[in-house]
Amino acid sequence: MRYAVMGGGKRVRALLVYASADLSGCPAPLADAMAVAIELIHAYSLVHDDLPAMDNDELRRGKPTVWKQYGEADAVLVGDALQSSAFEILAQGCALHPQCDGLSVVRLLAHASGSLGMCGGQAIDLASEGKLLALPELEQLHRMKTGALLVASVMMPVLAMRLPASQQASLDQFARAVGLAFQVADDVLDATADSATLGKTAGKDAEQGKATYVSLLGLEEAQRRAEALRVQAHEHLGHLGRVQGADGREALAALADLIVRRSH
Repeated sequence: MRYAVMGGGKRVRALLVYASADLSGCPAPLADAMAVAIELIHAYSLVHDDLPAMDNDELRRGKPTVWKQYGEADAVLVGDALQSSAFEILAQGCALHPQCDGLSVVRLLAHASGSLGMCGGQAIDLASEGKLLALPELEQLHRMKTGALLVASVMMPVLAMRLPASQQASLDQFARAVGLAFQVADDVLDATADSATLGKTAGKDAEQGKATYVSLLGLEEAQRRAEALRVQAHEHLGHLGRVQGADGREALAALADLIVRRSH
């Protein structure tokens, strides 16, 4: 489990949690619990995605994947245990803060991780190998597989602190734009960067016949799509009005830029 979690990674989801927590006035210990939980869910998903029965990958974060290092059976159990740990830590964090709407927070992460979120998106992704998807189908796939956890990263502190509905709506739209932009940028990098830079096998999507924004739109149009989503994210932040943590708003804007313009 330590091998899967501690070995690198961008921690984008945790950074989104902390920026949103600052904006929402969420206490630091509660933000810590949310950040750890989202990273554990993400790490478990990578452990399972890399298995031979799924994406069959041998390189993750610049080192052998968990199944390659420890065997398939242990990799399955590692993923299962990481997922359980995520909800245990999140529940403990919420319980320590009576002002937190803990049920809404736990429900959000469960929904984002499950059949209508990350797991459902991965199932669609596997079923779509070798098929030509229309753009709306591809976007729905990635709103579930990648976007749902990124949305949860932003919205957990927002729900916990019960921000007004109008601000919740603006932040939800921000997170949805960022979630889609993350995947478009990922597809661009998969087509343009090398394995050493990415820390994972470059070109794997094309090799497996998966639909990507690059294969569907072409490289330049995919890059324009990512930039348009970044601009949309900034616009949604502009609709927030007064918030408790102005630094949090600036951090969210900076993270939207980082997600689109990153090199790995």
